[in-house]
Amino acid sequence: MSEAAVALSPDAVAEQVKREVDRALKRNIKGLDFLTAGRQEVGAMEKDLVHREGTAMLYRYRPVVDEIYRIPLLIVSPPTNKGYIFDLAPGQSFVEFLLQRGYDVFLLDWAPPRRDEAHLGISDYVDRFIPDSLARIADITGEADVTLAGYCMGGTLATIHAALHAGNGIRNLILFATPVDFTSMKLFQAWSDKRHFDVDMVVEKLGVIPPELMLGAFDLARPANRAAGRMHLWTNMWNDEFVKSYRMFDRWAAETLPVPGEYFREQIKYLMWDNALCHNRLEVGGRVADLSKITVPILSIVAEHDHIVSREAAQPLMTMTGATDREEIFTKGGHVSLVAGPSALRRLWPLIDAWLGKRSV
Repeated sequence: MSEAAVALSPDAVAEQVKREVDRALKRNIKGLDFLTAGRQEVGAMEKDLVHREGTAMLYRYRPVVDEIYRIPLLIVSPPTNKGYIFDLAPGQSFVEFLLQRGYDVFLLDWAPPRRDEAHLGISDYVDRFIPDSLARIADITGEADVTLAGYCMGGTLATIHAALHAGNGIRNLILFATPVDFTSMKLFQAWSDKRHFDVDMVVEKLGVIPPELMLGAFDLARPANRAAGRMHLWTNMWNDEFVKSYRMFDRWAAETLPVPGEYFREQIKYLMWDNALCHNRLEVGGRVADLSKITVPILSIVAEHDHIVSREAAQPLMTMTGATDREEIFTKGGHVSLVAGPSALRRLWPLIDAWLGKRSV
């Protein structure tokens, strides 16, 4: 009997119908559960708040193995987002992966800025919050050197800091989806076009920039993304693991943070409009952030389907820095799944471990 005949046999058709009916029932039942459920729990690993200054919060994750690498690792979150994207749940946590392999992991996370913190600018992040965190890590560990990592704008801030503070304790740089050439962020260039976007007026009116403004930019970048995501959720509502992951990512996106108005203004004017970092003319505290001054090993990680930070936007890390030891990992995935998706666990994280392990002793 041919394969086509087997596929069309009454028993096979009946079995397929049974599976689809079962999934439809589960979708309806679990759909009600989804609508009535509380927030999805996030955070897999225990951590301690070891330093707090204004909007900056420095955490140290508790080790889970006896043998620890000498060089600690500091991850800088983007100021618009919660740092738990690195630590969603057991088995889906980049931090858990690192701790199990013996890294001493710190996280620089952010609290929503108060109205009296609307004046905070790029200099506060790169000349104050990051250096103070590094000093606290040195006090705790006794090590002067640290691997500095950052995601998205957290990576940009880490890059600016490294350019301004060359030779000041940074042993390695690991940068996830980090924009440096802002002319390559085409959709955001259109969104912030100076011909119709009066950033001074926005900042003066609002003070602290609400998360809705940033979320609106993401929705404009991919207008069908939210509806498509909901449709994909409904199709897979029968799958508990899929729904759990969706709820974690949905919570993270919904908890986008406000940012200080001055930081937002400088980000738009100096980075988005002037592309000053890429042209080595970004001035912070009277000094120029010169990319060629970065000579430490660099690992740049970019995603093939990242609609926010393209490969071209991160390319200056490979071409304009002074590092001789620099490597790019171009991997499948999108802007968020790059750091927290299932494929990251299988493919990307082991590559990071292989690169970082020999540079952390």
